[in-house]
Amino acid sequence: MKQAEKLQWSAEKNNDRIKLQLVGELSRDTLLPLWQQRFAFLSEKQLADNNIQWDLAQICRIDSAGFALLCDLIAHCKKVMSSENKMTLINVPQQLLTLADLFNLNDWLNPLITHN
Repeated sequence: MKQAEKLQWSAEKNNDRIKLQLVGELSRDTLLPLWQQRFAFLSEKQLADNNIQWDLAQICRIDSAGFALLCDLIAHCKKVMSSENKMTLINVPQQLLTLADLFNLNDWLNPLITHN
């Protein structure tokens, strides 16, 4: 059995935008550290008055558990963000789109996706 590729994340602030980047495998085998640190990674103070951009270009694999956690993180951001601010997802992998379709979340997710 192949070992899961480690998941890493970062947040980079630039003026009124925070770019959140996930790198590696977003799967049940790699989620625990991100789940445990999610509120430090996505603090309400940090999110309140900023536009949020999720860059998913370096996700090499995503499973249903990873998709569920990502949806939870996105919902958390939407909840604490100011209504004047915008959230976008860029470089969305096909696996995420397939899972959104499978779980009937296209209508919820598609308005956030920016196609390059």
